[in-house]
Amino acid sequence: MEMENIIDYVKNWGKYSFYEKPLNEADSLVLCQLVYLNYGKFVPGVEKNNGPVSIKAVYAHPDRDKILDDYWYRENNKELFAAAAQSVRFGSLKMNYYVNIIDEEQETQFSAMTYFLENKNIYLAYRGTDATIIGWKEDLNLAFSKPLKGQYLAVEYMEKISDYISGRFYVGGHSKGGNLAVYAAMNCKEETREKILKVFNNDGPGFRPEIREQGNFQAIEDRVVKFIPRSSLVGMILEDHSDYEIVESKGIGLFQHNTYSWKIEDGSLMRAQNMTGSKIRRDAALNEWILSLSEEETHLFVDTLYEVISASEASNVFEFGADLKKCLQNVALAAREVDGDTRKAILKMIRSLFEILLENVKILENFNKVVDRRGKNR
Repeated sequence: MEMENIIDYVKNWGKYSFYEKPLNEADSLVLCQLVYLNYGKFVPGVEKNNGPVSIKAVYAHPDRDKILDDYWYRENNKELFAAAAQSVRFGSLKMNYYVNIIDEEQETQFSAMTYFLENKNIYLAYRGTDATIIGWKEDLNLAFSKPLKGQYLAVEYMEKISDYISGRFYVGGHSKGGNLAVYAAMNCKEETREKILKVFNNDGPGFRPEIREQGNFQAIEDRVVKFIPRSSLVGMILEDHSDYEIVESKGIGLFQHNTYSWKIEDGSLMRAQNMTGSKIRRDAALNEWILSLSEEETHLFVDTLYEVISASEASNVFEFGADLKKCLQNVALAAREVDGDTRKAILKMIRSLFEILLENVKILENFNKVVDRRGKNR
């Protein structure tokens, strides 16, 4: 029998209330995906202190499709939200304290929302990045040794919601949202941290050692659960702990980052076998290299990598896959303009990216030949 994804899970488990079957890791993944939708027209903001709104009520609104604006996986999101709204399990779930802050100057997009389940459980969800190329740059920005604005906003949000509510709560996110959930939990004030039941990090990047040391990670470590797909790249950036669960995905390469590709079995994320030794060595080498960079070098690398990959003329990872040969040729041409060590580092990262994206080894070999030929002709 084919394994479920989160849409199948909501349809099959939607008949159960949270009283009958308490919150599980599949529910968490559903909530972390639903927070990607645009609720600005429907859910009260964090400062308004209005009553919460149910998923069912939003679904009944004539303008409900507005929540699907500005994000990829539109059809999947539409199907997931409809299934959730029509289910016993999620239909009566309430949403409140929605925030969506976009600051292009500081390359920050921060969004979060709080769910109130029927059994009085509360779940704070942080939105992650989307499939755009600039979204991947935002994940790479986490390699900086100084906290990002989004991380500060995550702490502020958690402390504010903790003051609003009386009980304990769960917190989680996917991609960058998973990183924000962990960062907020380890940097919030102690009285807030004591109210945290569990932190769900779904394929979110890790932290530089100095960021982890500045926070109070040890105080929450036993409450953090991290899931990564077999071919994770985002979730393995700066991951220096082996305490994570590897899950199965229907996707290939970087497409495994998509939560709709994750396999679910009986309310749990389906576990995969351990990653290969070459994958572990690649991740370790990549992280060792990132940590060797100074702050100035890190900024230069991330900015230059973004410019070079943007030269592919693809705006998202789907377009990259659609005409991969052309994209790689454009990237190789752009890399000619980058000097010395930065150029080598860029090519090293790009090779790492595409080692797990490409199933066709011949394309990777052709890319290496183009790069080597361009380098010799400089």
